[in-house]
Amino acid sequence: MAPMNHPAPVEVTYGNMRFLIIHNPTNSTLNRFIEELKKYGVTTMVRVCETTYDPALVEKEGIQFLDWPFDDGSSPSNQIVDDWLSLVDVKFREEPGCCIAIHCVAGLGRTPFIREKRRGAFNSKQLLYLEKYHSQMRLCFKDSTGHRNNCCIQ
Repeated sequence: MAPMNHPAPVEVTYGNMRFLIIHNPTNSTLNRFIEELKKYGVTTMVRVCETTYDPALVEKEGIQFLDWPFDDGSSPSNQIVDDWLSLVDVKFREEPGCCIAIHCVAGLGRTPFIREKRRGAFNSKQLLYLEKYHSQMRLCFKDSTGHRNNCCIQ
């Protein structure tokens, strides 16, 4: 079988927040994958697809690993959204400038960030979910002057 071509990692930044959208590794590609995570300074990785590798090697490298799977082409559950927002809130308050990696199989259907950065990142069901999503303004940060900066990362 020919090797699958994966999209290159895409880094998305907003203020002091950094996210890395990546494809899914396998046990045989995990060492190269971890080197890529280190290159971007990833401190936390979120897997939202089925299991294709053992995360023990990722954790052994000091990278926090979170497994929040949901069906390809669908929207995350309310629990996953809440967990994601809590993670972002805590990580960027405690470690400004750190990088959170997130992946599904190809880095497209379940890693819903910005279509401009990664073509094909949303399907119509996911776009409808995002259109109906109401921010709870949980990710509110104060800048160095004490002004509130509201940001919602989905």
